[in-house]
Amino acid sequence: MKKRMTSTPHDAVFKRFLRYPETANDFLTLHLPEAIRQHCDFSTLRLEPASFVDEDLRAWYSDVLWSVQTPCGLGNVYVVIEHQSSPDNHMAFRLMRYAIAAMQRHLDAGHKTLPLVVPMLFYHGATSPYPFSLNWLDEFADPQMARTLYACPFLLVDVTVIPDDEIVQHRRVALLELMQKHIRQRDLSGITESLATLVMLGYTNRRQLRVLFHYMLQYGNTADPSVFLRRLARRLPQYEERLMSIAQKLKQEGIQEGRQEGRLEGLQEGSRREALRIAGSMLQNGLDTETVQRITGLSADELKPLHS
Repeated sequence: MKKRMTSTPHDAVFKRFLRYPETANDFLTLHLPEAIRQHCDFSTLRLEPASFVDEDLRAWYSDVLWSVQTPCGLGNVYVVIEHQSSPDNHMAFRLMRYAIAAMQRHLDAGHKTLPLVVPMLFYHGATSPYPFSLNWLDEFADPQMARTLYACPFLLVDVTVIPDDEIVQHRRVALLELMQKHIRQRDLSGITESLATLVMLGYTNRRQLRVLFHYMLQYGNTADPSVFLRRLARRLPQYEERLMSIAQKLKQEGIQEGRQEGRLEGLQEGSRREALRIAGSMLQNGLDTETVQRITGLSADELKPLHS
């Protein structure tokens, strides 16, 4: 990684001073709020790497980052100190980014809880006093709305606790919410009527339905897949062929008994013919070969004639 060139001589002097533990000790003792300072053991000051790399592999830097241990069980406290010789109206947001990056690095090191990170700005510009707020929420067009949003727990849509009767009223997301709520339950047949009703309402397009049917049959459970599919197909005759063609659970009929350690052995000829029939329908409906193999248990060689 290329070393960042110092933008001004002011930066260089600041960093040279604040990278010494003794100097940092005096600086923090003088300028940290008492509520935080009283929890810090400054004999444990440690200079941390001040460069961060985001998900796009772009490097960005804070000026100085110190960590200090707390004797009262709070874990490490980090102090990120940024130097400015001219005002920046987005400095508060920049400091917030540095603070969150330091928190992420702390978690990446294996810690289970977030650390306190204290952002500090050292300023000595020509404009005095510093003209911008250092509350990052003030950078929003509507600071009050931002405070309302970010001072509260984030929004949660937990479908596991929403009653089905309420979910079915959610129009275009109802089918998704209902299926993902129940996908792990022992038997999906209990929601057949609700599923069919939602499909018939027409809120979901054909591509979404295809994805949903595959998801339901690949990852859902039902005591008798064939009964479940027939019941659903009766309610949705326009989708009957597709439902039956992607019914990977049908492979359990005559095949399941021969399964051992993930491999299919001793298939009866009748079961094999049924598996080939299902595989042919799946391929005609656009499923890829790998998925058909996984669903039916047939080999690539067994599927080759079906492509012709």
